[in-house]
Amino acid sequence: MTDLRKTVERFWTTAEARDWDAFADTLAEDVVYMLPQTRERIRGRERYVRFNREYPGDWHVRVERIVAEPDQVVTWLHVTVGAEEMDAVSFFTGDKDGRIASVTDFWPEPYEAPAGREHLAERY
Repeated sequence: MTDLRKTVERFWTTAEARDWDAFADTLAEDVVYMLPQTRERIRGRERYVRFNREYPGDWHVRVERIVAEPDQVVTWLHVTVGAEEMDAVSFFTGDKDGRIASVTDFWPEPYEAPAGREHLAERY
């Protein structure tokens, strides 16, 4: 068994470097990419690499945290696109060859805290 965490680290490093050949090498041929918030699914290495190459433009990623088990990895990311900053959470599974078999991304939107809990929480 290969180390999926190392594969995911290479996935993000090569994505940030725009090394699309090395990025593609981290992926299973039949990789599936899911975006539950928009109900989109992209199937296949070629389409997923093209998606990252084309959308959303000049984006950059910094890995804030990785949590890994042998067959699944979760990353918390800080992403910038121009002046816009956002966080994302990505869930990965691997195949028997150590490549990424699936990626599921969540892109939470920031919002103001609801009223009534100011006495319990501090803002940062």
